[in-house]
Amino acid sequence: MEVMLRSSNARDFEQILFIINDAAECYRDVIPQECWREPYMDTSTLRAEIADGVSFEVAEVGGLVCGVMGTQPKGLVTLIRHAYVARDYQHRGIGTVLIEQLLGQSSQEFLIGTWVRATWAISFYKKFSFAPVCAELRESLLRRYWSVPQSQMDNSVVLAQPTFEEVD
Repeated sequence: MEVMLRSSNARDFEQILFIINDAAECYRDVIPQECWREPYMDTSTLRAEIADGVSFEVAEVGGLVCGVMGTQPKGLVTLIRHAYVARDYQHRGIGTVLIEQLLGQSSQEFLIGTWVRATWAISFYKKFSFAPVCAELRESLLRRYWSVPQSQMDNSVVLAQPTFEEVD
């Protein structure tokens, strides 16, 4: 299976939204009920995030977009946002191809936020030398770089590369 990567364009919007919501179904019974939304991401939220600087790389197989990885530069770090592979394409190495390209094209530090009970996601990122930060730093980073409610903060983990140092 050949995976082609490219930067997204405006024509990819609906497919990106579909993949995020399709893949996020794995969170439905994992995250606290008060944090679950239906749909997981709506059109206006995705548009707002793109307007706020989130850009996407898309993975295609046979011309079909089947995986996405959004990034958002924030000063000296880049946040990895919305790393998802459509359920029909999971466990085929597409997420690996996406993250390897991302890590290979930038020397900037990356931070990833995910749900603390999403153990499969945490394990995936650990394969690429990411590690959860301590609780105190987690809260500081979530407040500094993300806009999430307290209930989501309480149920999140932030992963960083081992070389990460918080800089004011």
